[in-house]
Amino acid sequence: MRILQELRGEILTVQIFLYLQLLDFLTTLLGFRLGASEASPFIRTLLYFGPALGVALSKGVALALGAFCIWRKKARVIGWINYWYAGLIVWNLCVILRALMASRAAR
Repeated sequence: MRILQELRGEILTVQIFLYLQLLDFLTTLLGFRLGASEASPFIRTLLYFGPALGVALSKGVALALGAFCIWRKKARVIGWINYWYAGLIVWNLCVILRALMASRAAR
């Protein structure tokens, strides 16, 4: 029974990780569209391939690292990473709101 509960917890953690990756992808692209810039030097380098492809490549790296954690049976690491991505998405949303407010004030 305990093994089943742990497995459910790990599955939920991975699902949250995948949803957070999608939200980060979408909010980052929306931020770019509104004039925001990327703070991460790694992702800024990937942006030479174009915004969508650069962010998609970074998500590919994140998913590969997540898969590595699962393979090494370290799903709890993904749980910690989820907190980081949740904070990052909140940051992206703040940047988006600020850009929207600035564009509205400029009218």
